[in-house]
Amino acid sequence: MDRDVLLDFLKTRRSIRKFKPDPIPKEQIEMILEAARWAPSGDNAQPWRFVVVTDREKIKTLGQLGGEGSGRRFKAEYVSGLMEKRLTTFKTEETKHRVYKRLVSGAVSAFVSDAPVVIAVCCRLDCWDPPFDISTASQNILLMAHALGLGACWLEAPTTDIRDEYKVRDLLKVPEQYTIFHIIAIGHPAEAPGLRFRLKLDEIAFWNEWGSSK
Repeated sequence: MDRDVLLDFLKTRRSIRKFKPDPIPKEQIEMILEAARWAPSGDNAQPWRFVVVTDREKIKTLGQLGGEGSGRRFKAEYVSGLMEKRLTTFKTEETKHRVYKRLVSGAVSAFVSDAPVVIAVCCRLDCWDPPFDISTASQNILLMAHALGLGACWLEAPTTDIRDEYKVRDLLKVPEQYTIFHIIAIGHPAEAPGLRFRLKLDEIAFWNEWGSSK
């Protein structure tokens, strides 16, 4: 692939939270999983396991757990005062109120209930680098979904709280020697989000020492 084409492809990926009800062909799901299978991992441990969820009741439960998890998190953020700092990035009071309501209600994660497919990303507990290995596999899932014209969003809300993780574990029959890192909702996009703000390269990358542009 041409490098400029690749860079443009990466720039156009978005986190999608609204999906059409159209089902996803099994062939496309398997292609997404194949992309995950070829992710790099420390010592080639390949510790990931994936549970593909298409059962509507199970997906609805995952969305409910995600909404409850996010609601608790953002209510705590509000009480601690961190929410005020987050909301200062929005210009109008109307927008601030809308974002606040979406966060503390848990709606920011409850959208999972409407996804045609959810992939639970699990990892063996006896490997060296779980967060890194799982992140590479999950990124491959997001990129392959994008390449297929699908939308996806990776979230940890249903499993952040250990009590919720055990509920997901029971729901999906995940063995105790695995942990559930997060889930990825996938479907045909029902929205087309615009480009979000990115810091300039010289604000995030330095040469030879921190702060140096040479």
